[in-house]
Parts: sequence; C-alpha cells; structure tokens
Amino acid sequence: MAGVAMTPEARMVRAEVYGTFAREGRAPSPAELAAGLGLAPSAAQAALRELHDMHALVLTRAGDGVRMAHPFSAWPMGFVLRAGDRFWWGGCAWDSFGIVAALKERLEILTVCPSCGAELRYAASDTEAPEASYVVRLPRPAAEWWEDVVATCTNIRTFCSPEHVEAWRDKTGAAPGYVTGLHTLWRLALPWYGDRLDPNWEPHSRAQNQRLLEDVGLTGPFWALP
Repeated sequence: MAGVAMTPEARMVRAEVYGTFAREGRAPSPAELAAGLGLAPSAAQAALRELHDMHALVLTRAGDGVRMAHPFSAWPMGFVLRAGDRFWWGGCAWDSFGIVAALKERLEILTVCPSCGAELRYAASDTEAPEASYVVRLPRPAAEWWEDVVATCTNIRTFCSPEHVEAWRDKTGAAPGYVTGLHTLWRLALPWYGDRLDPNWEPHSRAQNQRLLEDVGLTGPFWALP
C-alpha cells in the first residue's frame, strides 16, 4: 500500500521475485529467495508476508509461496503470453497487457472466449496497441478487487463481442460487471504496470491510480477505488 515504507529485505525479495518472473516465467520459492539473497529462511518468509500485506504481491492461501506478483501469475489463469520460446501466465486480460508493459516487448496473447470457447489470439507491445476488436468483462467494482484478488483476476476475461458477454451472463446468471474494449485496458496497463520491474518501485497512491483510471475514461461508481 502507498505510504508504507518497505524494509530493505522486502525490497530485495520483491526485486528477485519480479526478476525471476521476467526471466523465467515463474515464481522463486521462499527457499530459493533465502539462498539467493543470503537471508535466513524466516527473514525471507517475513519479507514475503510484508509484501503480501502491502499488496505488493499475493501469497498462496497457505502462505508458503508466491501466487501472483501482478501482473505475473505463478499458475495458469486462462491467459498465456509468448515471445518466441518464452512464455508467461497472465492473471487476466488486464494483467496480460501488464506483462507487455513491464517487459516492454511485443507479446502474443492467447486465451478463449468464456461464452463460445473460441480461441482468441492477439498481440501488443508497449508501443503497439492490440488490433483485435474483442471486449473484456470486469466482474466487480474497484472497491472490491482486493476482497479476493485472485478471484477478481480469474474473472477478468476477454470475450469475442459484447453479444457474447450478454449470452454468457444469461447462461450463467453472473452479475453485469463492466465491459470495455481491449484498447482501453492496454492504455491503462502501460502506466499502471510499466514500472513493476524497477528495483526502486514504490506502490502508487490511491490518487495516482484513480487518475490513471480517469485518464482512460474509466469513471463513475464502478471505478472508485477504496
């Protein structure tokens, strides 16, 4: 959370977690972090908990490893990003663009439409917007994202069209959520996630993030951050 200073150990651990995700597409284990950074296992675990509590990453339910370090995911969540023979798991449609923003590379994004099951492929870079005209449904208001952030991310999905979102909602009884275009989330991801690999990263303030939402036209009660 913004305004909370990270301990030196937490800053080291955070940089190594993000560096490993960027290089290898996976999360390092607590034991790897301790050994690689010269920390006691208890210190590495305490640093991970500190980062989890400040929403700088997400631990597993058991607290024994990294589940997500937004925009990266340690487990499959419906999105695969590729560059040559390298790949990453994206936590959601928005996080997929976040990986593009963080890595500053052109990546192919692969997912499926929840409504019809069609395979969806599109590409983007930090300077090249996606050309596809697909849409994204966000399941819950911004004020509720961190009540269960993994569930929130799991349900931010790309659909073929607004009509496919409507058909899926009719079939599943899901709440309306909010539907927007790929281009809007790409524009949002660039400043939201573009600094995540900076070892001196600091959490954005609520006001900063609210302004980023407003800058791409995401306004109103659904988008009011807590």
